[in-house]
Amino acid sequence: MAGLSDRSSGIGRRDFFKTTMAAAAATTVIGAPFVARAKDEFLMRMGHAEGIGTPITLAFEKWAQVLGEKSGGRIKAQHFPAGQLGNYTQLIEGSRIGTIQATAGGPDTEEAVAPEIAVTGGAPGFIYKDEAHVDKVLQGPIGEEVSKIAREKTGVEFVAWSEVGFRHLLSKRKVTKVEELAGLKIRVPELKVWIGFWQKLGANPTPLAYAEQYNALSTGVIDAVEADFFSIQSFKWFEQAKNLTLTGHWFLPKAVRVNAKWLDSLPADLRDLVRSSAKEVFAEQRKMNREQTGKALEGLKAAGVQVFKMENPEAWLARADAAFKEYGAANPSAKPMIDKILALRG
Repeated sequence: MAGLSDRSSGIGRRDFFKTTMAAAAATTVIGAPFVARAKDEFLMRMGHAEGIGTPITLAFEKWAQVLGEKSGGRIKAQHFPAGQLGNYTQLIEGSRIGTIQATAGGPDTEEAVAPEIAVTGGAPGFIYKDEAHVDKVLQGPIGEEVSKIAREKTGVEFVAWSEVGFRHLLSKRKVTKVEELAGLKIRVPELKVWIGFWQKLGANPTPLAYAEQYNALSTGVIDAVEADFFSIQSFKWFEQAKNLTLTGHWFLPKAVRVNAKWLDSLPADLRDLVRSSAKEVFAEQRKMNREQTGKALEGLKAAGVQVFKMENPEAWLARADAAFKEYGAANPSAKPMIDKILALRG
Protein backbone atom coordinates (compact mmCIF):
# COMPACT_ATOMS: atom_id res chain seq x y z
CA MET A 1 0.00 0.00 0.00
CA ALA A 2 1.34 3.46 -0.85
CA GLY A 3 2.55 5.67 2.06
CA LEU A 4 1.33 9.13 2.92
CA SER A 5 4.15 10.73 0.88
CA ASP A 6 3.32 8.75 -2.24
CA ARG A 7 2.44 11.39 -4.87
CA SER A 8 0.54 8.83 -6.87
CA SER A 9 -2.27 9.16 -4.36
CA GLY A 10 -2.75 12.74 -5.41
CA ILE A 11 -2.24 13.98 -1.80
CA GLY A 12 1.17 15.02 -0.41
CA ARG A 13 2.09 14.99 3.28
CA ARG A 14 1.44 18.73 3.63
CA ASP A 15 -1.89 18.42 1.83
CA PHE A 16 -2.84 15.45 3.98
CA PHE A 17 -2.27 17.29 7.23
CA LYS A 18 -4.16 20.35 5.95
CA THR A 19 -7.08 18.09 5.05
CA THR A 20 -6.88 16.26 8.38
CA MET A 21 -6.77 19.44 10.42
CA ALA A 22 -9.72 20.86 8.52
CA ALA A 23 -11.68 17.69 9.07
CA ALA A 24 -10.82 17.75 12.77
CA ALA A 25 -12.00 21.33 13.07
CA ALA A 26 -15.22 20.46 11.29
CA THR A 27 -15.72 17.47 13.58
CA THR A 28 -15.25 19.68 16.63
CA VAL A 29 -18.01 22.00 15.46
CA ILE A 30 -20.35 19.49 13.85
CA GLY A 31 -19.78 16.79 16.45
CA ALA A 32 -20.48 19.02 19.42
CA PRO A 33 -24.26 18.54 19.28
CA PHE A 34 -23.74 14.78 19.26
CA VAL A 35 -21.64 15.00 22.42
CA ALA A 36 -24.33 17.09 24.10
CA ARG A 37 -27.02 14.69 22.91
CA ALA A 38 -25.13 11.74 24.40
CA LYS A 39 -25.04 13.54 27.75
CA ASP A 40 -28.81 13.96 27.54
CA GLU A 41 -29.43 10.23 27.19
CA PHE A 42 -30.67 8.44 30.31
CA LEU A 43 -30.51 4.68 30.80
CA MET A 44 -33.60 3.20 32.46
CA ARG A 45 -33.33 -0.43 33.51
CA MET A 46 -36.75 -1.94 34.20
CA GLY A 47 -36.63 -5.23 36.08
CA HIS A 48 -39.45 -7.19 37.70
CA ALA A 49 -40.52 -10.72 38.62
CA GLU A 50 -43.75 -10.93 36.60
CA GLY A 51 -43.96 -13.80 34.12
CA ILE A 52 -43.54 -13.56 30.38
CA GLY A 53 -46.80 -12.68 28.63
CA THR A 54 -48.65 -11.54 31.76
CA PRO A 55 -50.60 -8.26 31.65
CA ILE A 56 -48.00 -6.47 33.81
CA THR A 57 -45.09 -7.64 31.65
CA LEU A 58 -46.88 -6.56 28.48
CA ALA A 59 -47.47 -3.16 30.08
CA PHE A 60 -43.79 -2.75 30.92
CA GLU A 61 -42.89 -3.62 27.31
CA LYS A 62 -45.27 -0.95 26.07
CA TRP A 63 -44.01 1.58 28.62
CA ALA A 64 -40.41 1.08 27.49
CA GLN A 65 -41.47 1.63 23.88
CA VAL A 66 -43.51 4.75 24.69
CA LEU A 67 -40.67 6.28 26.69
CA GLY A 68 -38.20 5.74 23.87
CA GLU A 69 -40.51 7.18 21.23
CA LYS A 70 -41.89 10.17 23.14
CA SER A 71 -38.50 11.15 24.52
CA GLY A 72 -36.97 11.11 21.05
CA GLY A 73 -34.54 8.44 22.20
CA ARG A 74 -33.32 10.42 25.21
CA ILE A 75 -34.60 7.72 27.57
CA LYS A 76 -33.04 4.36 26.76
CA ALA A 77 -35.41 1.91 28.47
CA GLN A 78 -34.25 -1.70 28.85
CA HIS A 79 -36.85 -4.23 30.01
CA PHE A 80 -35.92 -7.36 32.01
CA PRO A 81 -39.00 -9.40 33.05
CA ALA A 82 -39.37 -12.74 34.86
CA GLY A 83 -36.65 -12.18 37.46
CA GLN A 84 -33.82 -11.75 34.96
CA LEU A 85 -32.19 -9.15 37.25
CA GLY A 86 -32.82 -11.04 40.49
CA ASN A 87 -35.58 -12.34 42.71
CA TYR A 88 -38.42 -10.21 44.02
CA THR A 89 -36.59 -9.07 47.16
CA GLN A 90 -33.47 -8.17 45.19
CA LEU A 91 -35.50 -6.21 42.66
CA ILE A 92 -37.24 -4.18 45.35
CA GLU A 93 -33.90 -3.40 46.97
CA GLY A 94 -32.36 -2.57 43.59
CA SER A 95 -35.06 0.00 42.91
CA ARG A 96 -34.36 1.58 46.30
CA ILE A 97 -30.60 1.93 45.85
CA GLY A 98 -30.77 2.69 42.13
CA THR A 99 -29.09 -0.33 40.54
CA ILE A 100 -32.32 -0.60 38.59
CA GLN A 101 -34.55 2.36 37.87
CA ALA A 102 -37.99 0.77 37.83
CA THR A 103 -39.78 -2.31 39.11
CA ALA A 104 -43.22 -3.43 40.31
CA GLY A 105 -44.12 -4.65 43.77
CA GLY A 106 -46.92 -4.84 46.27
CA PRO A 107 -47.05 -2.15 48.97
CA ASP A 108 -47.15 -4.92 51.59
CA THR A 109 -43.42 -5.26 50.91
CA GLU A 110 -42.92 -2.06 52.91
CA GLU A 111 -44.38 -3.52 56.10
CA ALA A 112 -41.14 -3.15 58.08
CA VAL A 113 -40.40 0.48 57.16
CA ALA A 114 -43.84 1.89 56.35
CA PRO A 115 -46.81 -0.10 57.72
CA GLU A 116 -49.17 2.64 56.54
CA ILE A 117 -48.15 1.76 52.98
CA ALA A 118 -48.52 -1.97 53.57
CA VAL A 119 -52.24 -1.65 54.30
CA THR A 120 -52.91 -0.22 50.84
CA GLY A 121 -51.64 -3.53 49.48
CA GLY A 122 -54.71 -5.28 50.85
CA ALA A 123 -53.45 -5.94 54.36
CA PRO A 124 -54.66 -7.30 56.63
CA GLY A 125 -57.38 -8.84 54.43
CA PHE A 126 -60.96 -7.96 53.38
CA ILE A 127 -60.00 -4.29 53.47
CA TYR A 128 -61.17 -3.73 49.88
CA LYS A 129 -64.82 -4.19 48.98
CA ASP A 130 -64.50 -4.31 45.21
CA GLU A 131 -62.53 -2.86 42.30
CA ALA A 132 -64.39 0.46 42.51
CA HIS A 133 -63.26 0.76 46.11
CA VAL A 134 -59.67 -0.01 45.09
CA ASP A 135 -59.80 2.79 42.53
CA LYS A 136 -61.16 5.29 45.06
CA VAL A 137 -58.18 4.55 47.29
CA LEU A 138 -55.27 4.18 44.90
CA GLN A 139 -56.30 6.58 42.13
CA GLY A 140 -57.14 9.41 44.52
CA PRO A 141 -55.54 11.42 47.33
CA ILE A 142 -54.59 8.30 49.31
CA GLY A 143 -52.58 6.98 46.37
CA GLU A 144 -50.73 10.30 46.13
CA GLU A 145 -50.06 10.25 49.86
CA VAL A 146 -48.71 6.72 49.66
CA SER A 147 -46.29 7.69 46.88
CA LYS A 148 -45.04 10.61 48.95
CA ILE A 149 -44.46 8.36 51.97
CA ALA A 150 -42.67 5.84 49.77
CA ARG A 151 -40.35 8.57 48.51
CA GLU A 152 -39.50 9.71 52.02
CA LYS A 153 -39.04 6.30 53.60
CA THR A 154 -37.84 4.02 50.79
CA GLY A 155 -36.28 6.21 48.09
CA VAL A 156 -38.76 5.22 45.40
CA GLU A 157 -41.72 7.01 43.89
CA PHE A 158 -44.90 5.11 43.05
CA VAL A 159 -45.51 6.66 39.62
CA ALA A 160 -48.50 4.44 38.79
CA TRP A 161 -50.42 1.37 39.89
CA SER A 162 -50.66 -1.96 38.12
CA GLU A 163 -52.56 -4.86 39.60
CA VAL A 164 -52.87 -8.62 39.84
CA GLY A 165 -56.36 -8.52 41.30
CA PHE A 166 -58.32 -10.22 44.05
CA ARG A 167 -56.93 -13.34 45.67
CA HIS A 168 -58.96 -16.41 46.55
CA LEU A 169 -58.55 -19.68 48.44
CA LEU A 170 -57.50 -22.83 46.53
CA SER A 171 -57.51 -25.91 48.74
CA LYS A 172 -57.38 -29.69 48.63
CA ARG A 173 -60.60 -29.96 50.62
CA LYS A 174 -63.76 -27.94 50.26
CA VAL A 175 -63.82 -24.85 52.50
CA THR A 176 -66.86 -22.58 52.50
CA LYS A 177 -67.38 -21.81 56.20
CA VAL A 178 -64.83 -19.87 58.21
CA GLU A 179 -64.91 -22.63 60.83
CA GLU A 180 -63.62 -25.06 58.19
CA LEU A 181 -60.34 -23.14 58.02
CA ALA A 182 -59.33 -24.66 61.36
CA GLY A 183 -55.96 -26.37 60.97
CA LEU A 184 -55.77 -25.69 57.23
CA LYS A 185 -52.09 -25.40 56.27
CA ILE A 186 -52.06 -22.48 53.87
CA ARG A 187 -49.00 -21.02 52.19
CA VAL A 188 -48.22 -17.38 52.96
CA PRO A 189 -45.22 -15.12 52.31
CA GLU A 190 -42.92 -14.38 55.23
CA LEU A 191 -44.73 -11.21 56.28
CA LYS A 192 -46.29 -10.76 59.70
CA VAL A 193 -49.39 -9.11 58.30
CA TRP A 194 -50.25 -12.16 56.16
CA ILE A 195 -49.46 -14.64 58.93
CA GLY A 196 -51.53 -12.71 61.48
CA PHE A 197 -54.53 -12.47 59.16
CA TRP A 198 -54.79 -16.21 58.54
CA GLN A 199 -54.22 -16.99 62.19
CA LYS A 200 -57.20 -14.77 63.06
CA LEU A 201 -59.30 -16.70 60.55
CA GLY A 202 -58.31 -19.95 62.26
CA ALA A 203 -55.99 -21.40 59.62
CA ASN A 204 -52.42 -22.62 60.03
CA PRO A 205 -50.37 -20.18 57.89
CA THR A 206 -47.15 -21.72 56.57
CA PRO A 207 -44.51 -19.32 55.18
CA LEU A 208 -42.95 -20.65 51.98
CA ALA A 209 -41.14 -19.24 48.97
CA TYR A 210 -43.43 -18.53 46.03
CA ALA A 211 -41.74 -21.09 43.77
CA GLU A 212 -42.20 -23.93 46.28
CA GLN A 213 -46.00 -23.99 46.27
CA TYR A 214 -46.61 -26.68 43.66
CA ASN A 215 -44.28 -29.21 45.31
CA ALA A 216 -45.57 -28.29 48.76
CA LEU A 217 -49.13 -29.04 47.66
CA SER A 218 -48.13 -32.32 46.04
CA THR A 219 -46.22 -33.55 49.12
CA GLY A 220 -48.75 -32.38 51.70
CA VAL A 221 -46.54 -29.73 53.28
CA ILE A 222 -49.47 -27.39 52.70
CA ASP A 223 -53.19 -27.97 52.08
CA ALA A 224 -53.95 -24.71 50.34
CA VAL A 225 -52.68 -21.59 48.64
CA GLU A 226 -54.26 -18.18 48.27
CA ALA A 227 -53.77 -16.45 44.93
CA ASP A 228 -55.35 -14.75 41.94
CA PHE A 229 -56.90 -16.73 39.08
CA PHE A 230 -54.03 -15.97 36.69
CA SER A 231 -51.38 -17.37 39.03
CA ILE A 232 -53.42 -20.47 39.89
CA GLN A 233 -53.77 -21.13 36.19
CA SER A 234 -50.24 -20.34 35.00
CA PHE A 235 -48.44 -22.19 37.83
CA LYS A 236 -50.87 -25.14 37.56
CA TRP A 237 -51.56 -25.30 41.28
CA PHE A 238 -55.04 -26.52 40.37
CA GLU A 239 -53.47 -29.86 39.46
CA GLN A 240 -52.86 -30.48 43.17
CA ALA A 241 -55.87 -28.70 44.67
CA LYS A 242 -59.30 -28.70 43.05
CA ASN A 243 -61.45 -26.59 45.38
CA LEU A 244 -61.61 -22.85 44.81
CA THR A 245 -63.47 -20.63 47.27
CA LEU A 246 -64.25 -17.13 45.98
CA THR A 247 -63.14 -15.25 49.06
CA GLY A 248 -61.74 -12.11 47.42
CA HIS A 249 -59.97 -11.65 50.74
CA TRP A 250 -57.00 -9.77 49.38
CA PHE A 251 -56.61 -7.39 46.48
CA LEU A 252 -53.02 -7.17 45.28
CA PRO A 253 -52.01 -3.94 43.58
CA LYS A 254 -48.47 -3.65 42.25
CA ALA A 255 -46.94 -0.22 42.59
CA VAL A 256 -44.82 0.85 39.62
CA ARG A 257 -41.71 1.96 41.51
CA VAL A 258 -39.12 4.38 40.12
CA ASN A 259 -35.91 5.26 41.93
CA ALA A 260 -36.47 8.82 43.17
CA LYS A 261 -32.86 9.95 42.84
CA TRP A 262 -32.74 8.85 39.21
CA LEU A 263 -36.10 10.47 38.50
CA ASP A 264 -34.92 13.74 40.02
CA SER A 265 -31.83 13.67 37.80
CA LEU A 266 -33.95 13.94 34.65
CA PRO A 267 -34.82 17.21 32.93
CA ALA A 268 -38.28 18.43 33.90
CA ASP A 269 -39.89 17.36 30.61
CA LEU A 270 -38.61 13.80 30.98
CA ARG A 271 -39.72 13.59 34.61
CA ASP A 272 -43.20 14.56 33.47
CA LEU A 273 -43.03 12.01 30.67
CA VAL A 274 -42.07 9.16 33.00
CA ARG A 275 -44.98 9.94 35.31
CA SER A 276 -47.63 10.66 32.69
CA SER A 277 -46.76 7.73 30.42
CA ALA A 278 -46.73 5.32 33.38
CA LYS A 279 -50.20 6.42 34.44
CA GLU A 280 -51.52 5.99 30.91
CA VAL A 281 -49.93 2.62 30.18
CA PHE A 282 -50.78 1.00 33.51
CA ALA A 283 -54.35 2.29 33.46
CA GLU A 284 -54.66 0.16 30.33
CA GLN A 285 -53.02 -2.75 32.18
CA ARG A 286 -55.62 -2.58 34.94
CA LYS A 287 -58.40 -2.54 32.37
CA MET A 288 -56.93 -5.54 30.56
CA ASN A 289 -56.41 -7.44 33.81
CA ARG A 290 -60.03 -6.97 34.83
CA GLU A 291 -61.35 -7.93 31.42
CA GLN A 292 -59.41 -11.20 31.48
CA THR A 293 -60.29 -12.21 35.06
CA GLY A 294 -63.55 -13.92 34.05
CA LYS A 295 -61.83 -15.78 31.25
CA ALA A 296 -59.19 -17.09 33.66
CA LEU A 297 -61.88 -18.35 36.04
CA GLU A 298 -63.67 -20.14 33.22
CA GLY A 299 -60.37 -21.75 32.28
CA LEU A 300 -60.00 -23.12 35.80
CA LYS A 301 -63.53 -24.52 35.73
CA ALA A 302 -62.76 -26.21 32.43
CA ALA A 303 -59.71 -27.79 34.07
CA GLY A 304 -61.92 -29.45 36.66
CA VAL A 305 -61.74 -26.94 39.51
CA GLN A 306 -64.84 -26.83 41.71
CA VAL A 307 -65.84 -23.25 42.53
CA PHE A 308 -67.64 -22.27 45.74
CA LYS A 309 -68.83 -19.12 47.48
CA MET A 310 -68.23 -18.31 51.14
CA GLU A 311 -71.04 -19.29 53.48
CA ASN A 312 -71.96 -16.67 56.07
CA PRO A 313 -69.40 -14.10 54.85
CA GLU A 314 -70.19 -11.92 57.89
CA ALA A 315 -68.39 -14.46 60.06
CA TRP A 316 -65.29 -14.21 57.86
CA LEU A 317 -65.42 -10.42 58.02
CA ALA A 318 -65.83 -10.41 61.80
CA ARG A 319 -62.54 -12.28 62.19
CA ALA A 320 -60.89 -9.96 59.69
CA ASP A 321 -62.06 -6.99 61.75
CA ALA A 322 -60.13 -8.40 64.69
CA ALA A 323 -57.06 -8.53 62.43
CA PHE A 324 -57.56 -4.83 61.52
CA LYS A 325 -57.66 -3.86 65.19
CA GLU A 326 -54.63 -5.95 66.10
CA TYR A 327 -52.56 -4.64 63.20
CA GLY A 328 -53.54 -1.05 63.95
CA ALA A 329 -52.62 -1.46 67.63
CA ALA A 330 -49.24 -2.95 66.73
CA ASN A 331 -48.58 -0.31 64.06
CA PRO A 332 -50.02 3.05 65.20
CA SER A 333 -48.94 4.80 62.00
CA ALA A 334 -51.08 2.37 60.00
CA LYS A 335 -54.35 2.87 61.88
CA PRO A 336 -55.24 6.25 60.30
CA MET A 337 -54.65 4.76 56.86
CA ILE A 338 -56.85 1.75 57.65
CA ASP A 339 -59.61 4.11 58.80
CA LYS A 340 -59.33 6.18 55.59
CA ILE A 341 -59.57 3.09 53.40
CA LEU A 342 -62.52 1.65 55.29
CA ALA A 343 -64.31 5.03 55.13
CA LEU A 344 -64.30 4.78 51.33
CA ARG A 345 -65.93 1.34 51.20
CA GLY A 346 -69.36 2.87 50.67
